[in-house]
Amino acid sequence: MESIEMPAARSVGAIELSSIGIGFQVQDEMLKAASVELLVARTICSGKYLIVVGGSVSDVETAVRTAVGQAEHSIIDHLVCNNVHESVFPALGQSVSLPGNHVGALGIIETFSGVSALAAADVAAKAARVILFRIHLAMALGGKGLVLLTGSVADARAAVQAGADEVRRRGLLVSEVVIPRPSRELFEEYL
Repeated sequence: MESIEMPAARSVGAIELSSIGIGFQVQDEMLKAASVELLVARTICSGKYLIVVGGSVSDVETAVRTAVGQAEHSIIDHLVCNNVHESVFPALGQSVSLPGNHVGALGIIETFSGVSALAAADVAAKAARVILFRIHLAMALGGKGLVLLTGSVADARAAVQAGADEVRRRGLLVSEVVIPRPSRELFEEYL
C-alpha cells in the first residue's frame, strides 16, 4: 500500500492519458511548470498513464493547464479540485481501516476513468456523513475507477448520488450502488 499525504494547500489536479510516453512527457512538463507535489504517477491498466499532483490552487491549476496544452489528443480525463475533502487522501492511499464492529451501508461508484473516480470521491465525501475507505484508480480494474464508502443508508445514498452525478456529467459512469445491509464478508478486507 502506498501512503499518500495530504498536500498543505488542499488542491489536487489529475490527468489521465491514453499514451504512456506522452504521460512521461506531460509529467515532466507539469513538474517544471509549477511547484506541485507529485502524489501519483504511474502506468495504469489498458496502457494508460495517470498523474495526480497536489499543491496551492494556482500551482495545481498551472500544472494541469500545462498538461492539457501538452497532451491535447491523448487526454482521457482531467481534473482540478480545490479544497479537497480530507478523507480523499487516506482512501486513495488505501490506508483506511474500518472498525471491527462496522455495520454501515456500502456505497459504490464505478467509473470508466481513474480521474473521474477521484472527482466522485471528493463530491461524495462533501455531500454526506460517510467514510471513504477505498478509492481504487484503474489498476487491476481494466482502467476503471472505484469508490467505496460507508455510512447510514441515507448518507450512503446521498453521497453515492452526488458522486455519481459528477461522473455522469463527465459521461464516465459505469454504476452506482448502495447496499443497505451488506453482509460482513463485503467489508472483511477493510476491517
